[in-house]
Amino acid sequence: MPKMKTRRAAAKRFNKTGTGKIKRNHAFTNHILESKSPKRKRKLRKGALMAKGDVKRTKQLIAYK
Repeated sequence: MPKMKTRRAAAKRFNKTGTGKIKRNHAFTNHILESKSPKRKRKLRKGALMAKGDVKRTKQLIAYK
């Protein structure tokens, strides 16, 4: 059986932490920023851990990362 391929689109969006959790970026940070408060924009800058229900699928997409 051939090796699994890493989905390049997913590899650019997600990272694995040292303990194997999946890290992601927040959405809503690209445009229409005038109407968002500075506090909200500041909190969106930081990464977040992926929700438990999505982790299994995402780990398959970035198997070798």
